[in-house]
Amino acid sequence: MTERDDTPDFGEDGGGYDADDWSRLTPFKDRIATLDDVQARVAVFALDDTADPRLIDMDLPQPVIWWEEGGEQAAVAVQAESHIGPEGDEMDVLGLILPDGGAAVALMEDCDLVDDTDPVWRKLVEDAIDPDAAAD
Repeated sequence: MTERDDTPDFGEDGGGYDADDWSRLTPFKDRIATLDDVQARVAVFALDDTADPRLIDMDLPQPVIWWEEGGEQAAVAVQAESHIGPEGDEMDVLGLILPDGGAAVALMEDCDLVDDTDPVWRKLVEDAIDPDAAAD
């Protein structure tokens, strides 16, 4: 058995991106993702303890600014689904690819959809790729 990393394979090189080549990321958008899709590294997440899963109608891939505990972070949404959680609450969930190629799952309410010309998003991407640039 070979070891593999958990980085999703959403582009030709499967790695990260910069502010000018993010659009090459391959979205997962034609159906609700399954665990097999996540294991095949074509989807970021699969939710199984939910009801009424639906695709969210949005253009993918989509640059976003994700507001997480550590502050704001640049990302690109490559998956978008709506689910009803166990408590009956509706959750709009995004599968994100980070500039370094890592993946994350976030609620849409914690993300701002932006254009790739947004100067804050571009700076966050640059800082994520080159941490030394963030110190400048």
